Amino acid sequence: MTNNASETCGIPDKGSLRPLSGVLAAMAVSLTGTRISVVALPWFVLATTGSATQTGLAAFCEMAPYVVIKALTGPLVDRIGPRAVSWTTDLSSATAAAAVPLLHALDLLPFPLLLVLVALIGAARGPGDLAKEVMVPEAAERGRVPLERATGLAGVTERLASTVGLAAGGSLVALLGPLTGIAVNACCFALGSVIIKLALPRGMGHAVQETLSPAGETGLGYWQRFGEGFTFLRGEPLLLTVIVMCGITNLLDAAITSVLVPVWARESGNGPTAIGLMGSVMGAAAVGGSLIAAVVAQRLRRRMVVLGGFLLVGAPRFLILTLDVPLGAVLAVFAISGFGAGFVNPVLGAVLVERVPRRMLGRVNALGDSLAWAGFPLGGLLAGAAVTALGLVPVLLAGGTAYFLTTNLAGLRPEWREMDRTRGRDALKPHSKEDSTRDSANATT
Repeated sequence: MTNNASETCGIPDKGSLRPLSGVLAAMAVSLTGTRISVVALPWFVLATTGSATQTGLAAFCEMAPYVVIKALTGPLVDRIGPRAVSWTTDLSSATAAAAVPLLHALDLLPFPLLLVLVALIGAARGPGDLAKEVMVPEAAERGRVPLERATGLAGVTERLASTVGLAAGGSLVALLGPLTGIAVNACCFALGSVIIKLALPRGMGHAVQETLSPAGETGLGYWQRFGEGFTFLRGEPLLLTVIVMCGITNLLDAAITSVLVPVWARESGNGPTAIGLMGSVMGAAAVGGSLIAAVVAQRLRRRMVVLGGFLLVGAPRFLILTLDVPLGAVLAVFAISGFGAGFVNPVLGAVLVERVPRRMLGRVNALGDSLAWAGFPLGGLLAGAAVTALGLVPVLLAGGTAYFLTTNLAGLRPEWREMDRTRGRDALKPHSKEDSTRDSANATT
């Protein structure tokens, strides 16, 4: 039998909110820095090279290692513990990010070296993000916070970080240049590392206890852990459908964020300030949506909430950029999209945690996230090449159409009915091997 994380640590909790507050604070500062970089890095490449293709290549070099390393480190997060993984990888990201403005100031930053540093940032950020996500259920349990409310608050934190980070990134790039934004990103990663290392309660975020083998041994090998997570995920049709859908939509999200919006901002004359405004308006509306989701999502039909959210967040953003309309109209559409986006992640996060045994949460979360994010590295790369070959408007129209079809066709699949049935599961309780087998069987019926 496996144990709850609090039992493994041997420290009973009295319902303190410190664990959840600490995790959310670390997520907030790290994600804020990342969102600043979302504006600063593409603008730096676009301004120095003038090439949409090279801008997309830079995005690919960050996100490809992010996805691959995140997938492979899931078993290590389960074995080492998310706390140690989080603060060490945040510190590594901070170091790589700080090297970019430093080397550029010394005139020692050719484009290939920039790609290497960007790849290092992505490779470290993947495990760091995963580790913080894995700590949310434990923090919720320690604070006696309902799971959907905790995941909703994590969604609020992500959206708030997007609001602040993108607004700050646009302002920093416009006033002080993109390298300042990249330097601030490095500082945010360093602060996130300090919060995880020093601010969380002692005993939190350690590895959960594994099931004892017949010989009395507690440890599984790395590839056994990895294979166990893969086998479990393969037996969950609902999770697989969601992952495939998110893989396609994330590809499209990466395309619009890393290439299409910067190219639109340059061609329309609105500049980096518009990028920051669009992101901050969308993020602010998403905060509102996430707050509402945190309060009422457990009383709504999850399937309809997710599909409705995707309907708002998807195609409208692409289509509005094809029209010659004032910036205010663009901001209004992005605000509506953000509101819809705020409902999606809390529900999907709760479904994932409910269906996965706690001892396997790191490896299954890593595999699921990495497969869902597999399109992210290709999004910027394909968008950059497509814009160079076809122009901006045809690519925007194709992206909006693909987003609409992907989300709606996925929602018609029969396994999506399981999304409304998982509410009664209690993944925060100990799971045995028999529990996992029964859960997989239920998911396929």
